[in-house]
Order: sequence, then structure tokens, then C-alpha cells
Amino acid sequence: MKQLFVKVEQKNTKKTTTKKTQKSSTTQKNNAKSIRKGELGEYKIDIQLDQLPKDCLYLSDLLIENPKSKTGYSQVDHVVISPYAIFVIETKNYQGDIKGTKDSRHWYVNNRYKMYNPLYQNYGHQKALEQLLEDTPKTPYISMISFTMRCRFNIDPDLRKIGSNQLVVYDTELSEFIDRKILRLKAEQQQPIDDEAVKLIYETYKSANITDPKIRTLHTEKINSKPPAESTAKCGKCGKVVSEKVKEFCVANDKKFGGNVYCFEHQKK
Repeated sequence: MKQLFVKVEQKNTKKTTTKKTQKSSTTQKNNAKSIRKGELGEYKIDIQLDQLPKDCLYLSDLLIENPKSKTGYSQVDHVVISPYAIFVIETKNYQGDIKGTKDSRHWYVNNRYKMYNPLYQNYGHQKALEQLLEDTPKTPYISMISFTMRCRFNIDPDLRKIGSNQLVVYDTELSEFIDRKILRLKAEQQQPIDDEAVKLIYETYKSANITDPKIRTLHTEKINSKPPAESTAKCGKCGKVVSEKVKEFCVANDKKFGGNVYCFEHQKK
């Protein structure tokens, strides 16, 4: 009987281990898929930025100090330095109808989920970049919010007009809008800065970029650990309030989550 019991126990243990392994494998695959999607999006942006004129320089994924931020840092997706303006670019990976105005505190995705106005968010990034350039020539800042082609815009018409210093664009038209904006500034006789000034700004931003993986991880954890006060998104299973980043991930993966929002624990189930 002892031998039989041992065999059955081993068999059950093996089944449990197999289930855990399968669940872990599924989670890893989903995480890898999410990372690949994010990397593909950034790759598409880099392709767009590589098409800019030679007198433009750009940096991606900057983490710089920002005392006014809750985490103490600002993470800038992309910044383009041209002789006529500095373009601060925030990328979004939502899917569906994007609704909002430039002055409203929140925008809506599919009329169901709130997100903090990305123009306000990008303004914080802009101010953090500005404080690094106290001793460099003054140049205008252009705020750009880039969405994927999986979105439809229901926003202020002015945010699509090249005369505005706040622009909302699709990722596939990013370089086109930057080129058109530069031409517009030239036509308005905006005084350009020289190549040396462009390089100086580029080097200033580059040297301020924090590459320490521990600090970057801590920044991400602070964003995800405590939901901001304006977050009202809740997990569809347990009712737990989730952060804007978690909500954004669920909305971006509409096929997987069926348009619902789930906390980390219930995303795995």
C-alpha cells in the first residue's frame, strides 16, 4: 500500500507541476507578446524619425529628473531637435475611438475608459526638458501625441492643424507632420538656431538621460504600484482599482481582454 500511495502522490505532484509550468509558460508568452508589440511600435516611430532632414537630431526613451513629478522623473518617449523647434513626442498604444479636447482633464477611449489628457502629460515632459536648457538659445516647443492606426480621432479639429503647437497624429504620419511644421515655421520667419546649437541641445539631453536600470525599474514600479488619484478604472473580476498604465495595457489588447480591464492577477487567468 505504501508503494502505491507514493506512486499516486508522485503522479499528482507531476500533474500539479505540469499545470504550474503551463500557466507560467502562458504568462511568459503573453508578456513577451506585449513586449514585442511595444518594440514594434517604437520601431515604427524610429523609422519615421530616421526620415527627417539631416539637420534634425533625435533621442528616444529619455528618463530625466523632474522634481514636480510624483516619481521624481519624467520619461520622454522621443524628442526631436530641429533648427526651428523642439518636438516632444508622447506615444500611445490604445485601440478604438479617442475622444477629448485640449482643455479637458481627461480623454476617453471607446467612451468607456478615462485617461489623463496626454497633452497635459506631455507638457510636464516639456517643462522637464526646458529646465535643462537654461544656458542654450531659446527655441519653440511643439507637443505631439502619436497614436497607432488602430485608433479613430474624435478630438479638437485644431489638434490636427499644422498651425497648432499641439498636434495629435498617427504614428505613420509623424515625420510628415514634423516636416510640415518646420516648413510652416520657416514661412512665419521663425529665427532658426545653428547646427552647433542643435548639437549642444542634443548633447545636453543625452548627458541628462538616466540609464541606470535600477532607477528605471524603480520609476516604473512607482507608476504602477499606486494608482493616481484620477484613476477610476477597476478590475472586471475583483473590483480592485488599477493604474492608468494597467488600464492602457488592457485597452490596447482588446482582443485578449474583450474590452475589459483586469488587475495583474486576473490578467493571468
